[in-house]
Amino acid sequence: MSPLSPGLYIVATPIGNLGDLSPRAADILSRADMIAVEDSRVTAGLLRHIGVKRQMVPYHDHNAEEVRPGLIARMATHAVALVSDAGTPLISDPGYKLVRDARLAGHAVVTIPGPCAAVAALTLAGLPTDRFLFMGFLPAKEKARGEAIAEVAAVRATLVFYESGPRLAACLSALATGLGDREAAVTREITKKFEEAVTGTLTTLAVRYADAPPKGEIVIVVAPPGEAPPASAEDGDVALAEALTRLPAAKAAGEVAKRLGLDRKALYARALEMKNG
Repeated sequence: MSPLSPGLYIVATPIGNLGDLSPRAADILSRADMIAVEDSRVTAGLLRHIGVKRQMVPYHDHNAEEVRPGLIARMATHAVALVSDAGTPLISDPGYKLVRDARLAGHAVVTIPGPCAAVAALTLAGLPTDRFLFMGFLPAKEKARGEAIAEVAAVRATLVFYESGPRLAACLSALATGLGDREAAVTREITKKFEEAVTGTLTTLAVRYADAPPKGEIVIVVAPPGEAPPASAEDGDVALAEALTRLPAAKAAGEVAKRLGLDRKALYARALEMKNG
């Protein structure tokens, strides 16, 4: 087995199905002198799958500044592979700084492309893919999350977010409030046995997951502005039911009318019906 030339090798790894590791990725990981990893336990499982052992160096958000100079120095004489726990490195991780510094030091940088959850979710969602904006994880705090959503509300592109199960319903509700009730898809467990893509408006999806947060890695894909069809009476009922849990009838009707573009008087009458059972 011939040695690799010195430098940095960016290696995409499976996002769930080990069969998605490309032959080239397996070859690079087999021949690298060391592998910079997010979690050595995860990468050890991948290396067992291809039947090799390699030196691993933890490289993640908490130690990147401390570890990076040493990795850059090693690249002068050794082949250093960079992997994340799943998917393509540099997508929602600190890898870009390693690439930047490797280039500044004059080292060769090679990419071995492969799986990426954001791109895979786009292929499942059935929404426009000619322009898309990857947003990663939104802030956990309500105010910061709302501000981040407001920044992209007018962007004429499909939006892609990563999210966790426990935060999913709150995130979907925040997106509906900030973006309007657009068409969207919630994709999870991509490439695994229980892969699914559930589509609908942001409001209906928020209601669906309110009491049943799903497990697994989740990607939310949201249509560009203007792509969603006009809101239906059923959409109005769903949004009203949610709004009435926290607002009086008049304010609930006003909020839903503004968000969905429906008649406020009709919504108010419907809200009174719903409250009176």
